[in-house]
Amino acid sequence: MRLDRFIQRNTLHGRQACRALIAAGRVKVCTEVCRDLHCDVDSFTTVSLDDQVLQAREARYLMLHKPAGVVSSTEHDEHRTVLDLLPERLRHDLHLAGRLDLKTTGLMLLTNDGAWSRKVTQPEEKIPKVYTVRTKDPVAPQTAEVFLRGIYFATEDITTLPAKLESIDSHTSRLTLFEGRYHQVKRMFGHLRNEVVGLHREKVGQLSLGDLQPGQYRELSAAERINIFTAGDTSYDP
Repeated sequence: MRLDRFIQRNTLHGRQACRALIAAGRVKVCTEVCRDLHCDVDSFTTVSLDDQVLQAREARYLMLHKPAGVVSSTEHDEHRTVLDLLPERLRHDLHLAGRLDLKTTGLMLLTNDGAWSRKVTQPEEKIPKVYTVRTKDPVAPQTAEVFLRGIYFATEDITTLPAKLESIDSHTSRLTLFEGRYHQVKRMFGHLRNEVVGLHREKVGQLSLGDLQPGQYRELSAAERINIFTAGDTSYDP
């Protein structure tokens, strides 16, 4: 919101008084005096009035290697959650940018930036997500073609976006999705009567787990946070 409206909302001053405070140089934005009434203030902008901090919230973006048996949730009565894998000092205010099933392992993203997480999970962004999939039966020869065409899910009345399937061996595949529907990988293979018995997410955009071991985490760099929206699979355009 505008700076003058932010000051009015977070103090007892009226609208005109807030404008006068800003004009007098008594308001700082990110430690610098700001006299611009129209300066944009978001939920992570540090703002102070007469050196009294009105807002100082730090945006946090984390990558985590989820082990099997850990719930993609902020709290749960029976199982450990992904937040339980983090130090207490980092847990406050975090939420998940996408989920993985209880038995599914791999890359997860956590943040306190709602706008960023919504964008990451929107199918419209078409951010590639790469999975290693193990199936109970050998993967049928027509599977790649079926996935490329898309599969109709009657429950949601949608057809999945074209997906890329690469064979690793008879029972193991690498699958690239450009959306994140509910239990999508299992439902896609289930469409061909093949049960998924192992699922691991390798990548989201250009982000990969690298050397992160199960249960470990790290912070994302500023470049990683931005590039996740521009790093599609250039070898394949759905």
